[in-house]
Amino acid sequence: MNHYCTYFDRELLAQGLALWRSLAKSDVDSVLWVLALDEFTADVLREVGGTWLRVVPLTEVEAGDAELAAAKVNRTRVEYFFALSPCWPRWLLEKHGMRSGIERITSVEAEMFFFASPTRIFEAMDAAKASVLVTAQRLPLWLKRSERHGKFNVGLLSFQNDGVGRACLDEWRGRCLGRCHDGQEAGKYADQKYLDEWPERVGAALLVLPNAGVNLAPWNWAGVEITAETGGADAAKGGLRLEGEPLVIFHFARFRPIYGDWWWQSGQLDYGVMPRRLRRRIYSPYGRALLAARDELAARRAGFDFTRRPVRRAREFGRSWLLRLVFGGGWLRVGDEFFNLRGGLGRWSGQCLEKLRAIFLRT
Repeated sequence: MNHYCTYFDRELLAQGLALWRSLAKSDVDSVLWVLALDEFTADVLREVGGTWLRVVPLTEVEAGDAELAAAKVNRTRVEYFFALSPCWPRWLLEKHGMRSGIERITSVEAEMFFFASPTRIFEAMDAAKASVLVTAQRLPLWLKRSERHGKFNVGLLSFQNDGVGRACLDEWRGRCLGRCHDGQEAGKYADQKYLDEWPERVGAALLVLPNAGVNLAPWNWAGVEITAETGGADAAKGGLRLEGEPLVIFHFARFRPIYGDWWWQSGQLDYGVMPRRLRRRIYSPYGRALLAARDELAARRAGFDFTRRPVRRAREFGRSWLLRLVFGGGWLRVGDEFFNLRGGLGRWSGQCLEKLRAIFLRT
């Protein structure tokens, strides 16, 4: 049995429920542990229930981790959430590892969605005799500058419940509790840049998963060879191959409706807007899943809806107005499809933005 963990509050509740539904379908006997960051989220998820959905309120974790609770007063809300990234799986292994038979804990972000069985992830980890698993950012050439935020992505991590896995979590926890700034400073970035040190610290017990179909994301899809399935059941379901591997998990960072259910923030402007043929296979199923999750939650709590605001700092959103005018990035939803309305021009937004930064910011 595979154990996963994530954390979110009301703002990402629909995304979290969509994650759970996709996981329950793709890894039938798995357990998802959710750290509920507010009472509303905890109460609703308890009602959703299910044998394998385990809900833990934040107050319970804070009561058992005095250093984490103390961190609330010396950082912003977002920086406190960053500190939860190592503290939450560490707490699970410590409190429930033996009791619940957690041999390995896999951390996933709430904005992820499973398209296929994750079995190959754990097969690779077992074959390598790895105690810790990470995924590389896999950035295309024009985005290599973004590796200053970290060579590995914090969206999906897996830790064996052994000495090496727990030690890695303990070390990461100490670093994040010490400093977890929401921005780049002195070679650090949030909870993620610390992962750059793991190849040296963890050594042969670390597996950098080479599977391009795991943790595909807005910032790395353009650097991967993507083809459609040509035969079998996967073709009938509209499956994709990424450098020969099936799409397992996509990371839908920043994707959400802004106005009604018809205008959505794609979260792709900074990197390059995905062409329609791929949006249809990746974003259309997820859009349906999000709307179904929202409707399920609204049936339990009248008036529940998405948090409808751009996931950007206001200053950044203002600066990007010309790019949005030229390349799009906001998507019109018609039926199950999302339209960028720029005739394919949006694909070049990331490369254009990087060239402008190189010219004017000299970075």
